[in-house]
Amino acid sequence: MNDPFPPDVSQRVRLQIEQGLFQTEDEVLRAAMTTLEREENDLAAIEAGIEDMEAGRYRPFPQINTEFRRKYNIPLLHERRLP
Repeated sequence: MNDPFPPDVSQRVRLQIEQGLFQTEDEVLRAAMTTLEREENDLAAIEAGIEDMEAGRYRPFPQINTEFRRKYNIPLLHERRLP
């Protein structure tokens, strides 16, 4: 690799290429950065959700479920008819 990465990281990048998962080092690093950024965004969203819950900013699931099912014309569970 062109950049001075620790040997274990360089080895892991080479392994990804050797296994045919990626063609170049750049592809491996780009995928790793994309995954890291997605993980950071997910964690921020989870933290925001926890803060909302702790502050009382939430609605009960049955209420949301009912609204969602009506909006998308999905029968409510008690409205389903078994064959």
